[in-house]
Amino acid sequence: MSNHTPAAHNDATEHSEDVIEVVAHKMSYMLPIAGAILIFLLAFIAVNVA
Repeated sequence: MSNHTPAAHNDATEHSEDVIEVVAHKMSYMLPIAGAILIFLLAFIAVNVA
């Protein structure tokens, strides 16, 4: 049978949780910025089409 050590599994689990926390923390800054850019581009396109 295979010999899985719990320590190796815990390291992988902790690493994935840290990545999720980092991305979630950055989304609080990036989401409003991306929304502002999207609104600006849509308004720019609407002005050019009109």
